[in-house]
Amino acid sequence: MAIRARERRFLDPAVLARLGTLELKARTVVEGVLSGLHRSPFKGFSVEFAEYRQYMPGDDLATIDWKVFARSDRHYVKKFEEETNLDCHLLVDVSASMGYGSPGMTKLEYATYLAASLAYLMNRQRDGVGLTTFDERIVQMLPVSARPGHLRRVLLTLDGMTIGARTNLGKPLHQVADSLSKRGMVVLISDLLDDPERVIGGLKHFHFRGTDVIVFHVLHTDELEFPFTRSTRFADLETGDEVTAVPAIVRQEYLKALNGLIARYRRELCAVGIDYQQLRTSQPIELALLAYLATRARSL
Repeated sequence: MAIRARERRFLDPAVLARLGTLELKARTVVEGVLSGLHRSPFKGFSVEFAEYRQYMPGDDLATIDWKVFARSDRHYVKKFEEETNLDCHLLVDVSASMGYGSPGMTKLEYATYLAASLAYLMNRQRDGVGLTTFDERIVQMLPVSARPGHLRRVLLTLDGMTIGARTNLGKPLHQVADSLSKRGMVVLISDLLDDPERVIGGLKHFHFRGTDVIVFHVLHTDELEFPFTRSTRFADLETGDEVTAVPAIVRQEYLKALNGLIARYRRELCAVGIDYQQLRTSQPIELALLAYLATRARSL
């Protein structure tokens, strides 16, 4: 499928959904991001940060890469692999509420594309990547690995994900945090529609163990804007409970509650050094990858 240059630069999720395999989707996103970064004057988020850092007084002159100096007129030193490689754990929420969305782009589908793109990017940077899917319990867990063939296992697992049961983020978050044996990075992809006390407590558990955390809070445009106009029957995807409401009457209180929840997550997570990014399913996935790259660069 031919994709116009503008679509390659900021690939609309609806365009992405029409591509072939999940691996092709991930490769299209990642290669588009990296291509754009290499053309950009802002090199700070380039994939090269995984291999180089700027020369500092006192560094061994033998580590300077003179070919890079010839191209850029700047001094960079090579970093050894043990300095740059990370263990990255992808945590993907598959609870029933993640099934909400428009045809072809539910929150879970968006999370799948995002996780696949992140896994592909991590593999490109020689980082180890693991995958945990969960609802009220851990559904699947692939350990961290950077071995050849592991990326395919991750992508196959993501491609086979199905909607699960009710949400209980706190329990699986604590279980994963307890299982980590070394420092690394955790990336949570979820709609966070749960008791914020339990969610924040679970995420802080990672932080207290010295793990860097980035949270991608994925919501559908309907949830963020509440665009309904007629009397509507709303059903809870996890409990089956239903309520009929007139949107004009409940919209203000609903948006107040949702925006309050988002503000609380942003405030309390950022206060302890956890990166929080709120995303909507219509938003290009590339923007989430840039946020991940920025977080990874700061953790080195």
